[in-house]
Amino acid sequence: MAVGIFDSGIGGLTVLDVVQKRLPEVPFVYFADSAHAPYGVRDSDDIFELTTAATQRLFDEGCDLVILACNTASAAALRRMQETWLPKDKRVLGVFVPLIEALTERQWGDNSPPREVAVQHVALFATPATVSSRAFQRELAFRAIGVDVEAQACGGVVDAIEDGDMILAEALVRSHVDALKRKMPRPQAAILGCTHFPLMEETFQDALGPDVSVFSQASLVAESLADYLERHPGMAGTGAARFLTTGDPRRVSSRATQFLKRQITFEAA
Repeated sequence: MAVGIFDSGIGGLTVLDVVQKRLPEVPFVYFADSAHAPYGVRDSDDIFELTTAATQRLFDEGCDLVILACNTASAAALRRMQETWLPKDKRVLGVFVPLIEALTERQWGDNSPPREVAVQHVALFATPATVSSRAFQRELAFRAIGVDVEAQACGGVVDAIEDGDMILAEALVRSHVDALKRKMPRPQAAILGCTHFPLMEETFQDALGPDVSVFSQASLVAESLADYLERHPGMAGTGAARFLTTGDPRRVSSRATQFLKRQITFEAA
């Protein structure tokens, strides 16, 4: 059985790269819905339909477990998928919960009542759809009390990264950080709530300042997945990965190779 990793584009490769290193024995299938990216400007029904179609394709490829390595899909579609769509013998995991568990210093699966935590002022940088869903605030409220979250919708950053225009991406990040600071001048922590954003982590950190703890998702998701697989044995394989895309495979392969700085070859989905 392989593990599926889904993103609207190539941002989820930041998650794949880390989980492959953490779990080299596990085979992965990565699906990029590049023909419909970005998801962050779509409405919730559209995101749900696209996410379920992509997840079903990964199920058809032999994946019994799929990670939504897309914050927009995790925010706008995951709960609805689990409640109304998901087959009983399949599992879909999002990327929000491991991040919130790290922020609130909880172990995986800790279902104790919400409690006060050290961090009280949190900046959330995410796509417009993720921000409007308020999914991060909802999941955080299950685990912590007294935390003030200020969200900044980072329009344009994903498009710039997907197009390989890192100069524009850096300028946009600095602009969004400035906008956030006008609303919350002294955040204690910052959440990079999009799997594209780890590529810009140094820029976020520089713009926010050294006193702000920046939480990025890839390593946290990898540890959460490793814990999950230990509790659900049965995974086997060579660790090889396949890459599927709804976009132009040559163009997506070129961008992905630049993205991870190693050869990545996509097939047409």
